[in-house]
Amino acid sequence: MTRPGVSLPVQYTPAQALRQECVLAGGLAMAISVLGLAYCLPHGLLLLYGDAVAHLHIARRIVDSINPGFRQLGSVWLPLPHLLLLPFVQKTSMWQSGVAGAPPSMAAYVLGTAGLYRLARYWHEPWGAGVAAAFYALNPNLVYLQTTAMNEPLFLAEMIWAAVLLTGYARAVARVLGAGSETAAVADDHRLIRRWLLGLALVLAAAVFTRYDGWIYAAAAWCVAAWVAVRSGSLRWRSGDAFVLFTAMVVAAPLCWLTYNAKQFHDPLDFLRGPYSARAIERKTTPPGAGPRPGWHDLRMSGHYFVKTAELDAAAAHGGNVLLVLALAGTAVALRRREGRAVLGLLWLPWPFYAYSVAYGSVPIFIPPWPPFAWYNTRYGLELLPAFALSLGFLATAGAAWMKAWRPRWSVAAGGAALALLVANDVALVRARPLVFAEAVENSRTRVPFEAAVARALEALPAQGRILMYTSDHIGAVQQAGIALRRTINDTDDQAWAAALAHPAQAAPFVVAMDGDALAHAVAAHPEGLTTLDVICSTGQPCARVYAAIAAIAGTHQSRVDPATHPEVAH
Repeated sequence: MTRPGVSLPVQYTPAQALRQECVLAGGLAMAISVLGLAYCLPHGLLLLYGDAVAHLHIARRIVDSINPGFRQLGSVWLPLPHLLLLPFVQKTSMWQSGVAGAPPSMAAYVLGTAGLYRLARYWHEPWGAGVAAAFYALNPNLVYLQTTAMNEPLFLAEMIWAAVLLTGYARAVARVLGAGSETAAVADDHRLIRRWLLGLALVLAAAVFTRYDGWIYAAAAWCVAAWVAVRSGSLRWRSGDAFVLFTAMVVAAPLCWLTYNAKQFHDPLDFLRGPYSARAIERKTTPPGAGPRPGWHDLRMSGHYFVKTAELDAAAAHGGNVLLVLALAGTAVALRRREGRAVLGLLWLPWPFYAYSVAYGSVPIFIPPWPPFAWYNTRYGLELLPAFALSLGFLATAGAAWMKAWRPRWSVAAGGAALALLVANDVALVRARPLVFAEAVENSRTRVPFEAAVARALEALPAQGRILMYTSDHIGAVQQAGIALRRTINDTDDQAWAAALAHPAQAAPFVVAMDGDALAHAVAAHPEGLTTLDVICSTGQPCARVYAAIAAIAGTHQSRVDPATHPEVAH
């Protein structure tokens, strides 16, 4: 009996205790996430990446354009990140500041940290899992990216949770094999197998709709799950139908995107070879006569570039090589113990993927220490962060076990030392300026002030009247000015755009053309009826020229395009 007023301590099952640990890991990550946003937002750091501005633009134009709808998702970037932005980007102030991109990325960062802790706990004690999760969560590059509309935090969370679910599935199958008889516990495991597979299918489908890396990752994860199913004979079990559904969902995801491209853009591979594809952009941006970029048709060199980028993203100063050696040593420990082999193989998959993509695709990676001594796509190296983190967890627990056997009193101190080294590494990264953040700063030096100047010119225009403008390159100017996209006729609305290029002065009262774009060529070919209002030039950027239709200024502007046949250009 217990005395009155004395309560017994709450007893948790192992599953409940583990859930509490994961919640704690996620809560600590949330605190870091909020601190990151609290620093980046007032310092104007959310829109440094041009891709972040573009992601917000795509989400915004789904609900705010002259032809709103899901066709505005475009054909190149995959749709899930933009759909997640929809609830936030509709508020103009959140779109202008870039804070609309933060909630999905912050949630993904928190979930990724909790997922990595959960994954490590399959094999490690809490402190070992804490080392892995801390290495991931404290990375300054990731803490910065999770405040923006970039999709790397989301994809990392999908990679991690796919590994968690795949491991849970494999362990449930192993328990059924070891049970030897149909018991209540075995029935529970069959239900768990179904849940693990359904969850894995949903996460892999999300990865397919987030990044094209996810297509390869999903295929590799399916192969691992299929190997587990065939080796165990579980396809003949009562839960075998779940594997069929899992396979159907994984296959259906990329087929849906191919079908969307075929229907909307008349080419199922428009994302690969269309006018906005990576291949087309590389052709457009490569200077005439320029030689091959580093790693072109050289798998060894391209692999070196990618892994060096990953090292610089995760380790300070000259510690990158040390980090790689330690991570590979941790992987070797796992392989020797026959623990987490398939999962570690999946997490190391970005290395060969990007080696091939740099060598034979249109995916250049530039880092400042190596030619051409520039910053480009350095964030791709973050995809090895989960592999580094989990491998270091294996190494740390192996080292602690050895220390405990040799000097038991030092084992706790060894764990504390590991965490202290992680913190010291991240402090050094911050002081040296994180590579991903440095790329954002360096590559926005001319774009941001130029778009701010164009935004001021747009704000000076009358509040009424359509604006004809090519927005694919400098949508940030429209965003900063807070101008509704439905007020613009731009290149994302094909029919209206084509009609407007033929008669710029009749299409809209105001025209904003930038040297070299399609609209500038159209104005050069059809200058009649236009007068120059302003010219904005900035170092490293084309000049922007703001025109007004003379008829609009006189108050007698009338479109020669029949509104009955072209309502999209009526104003």
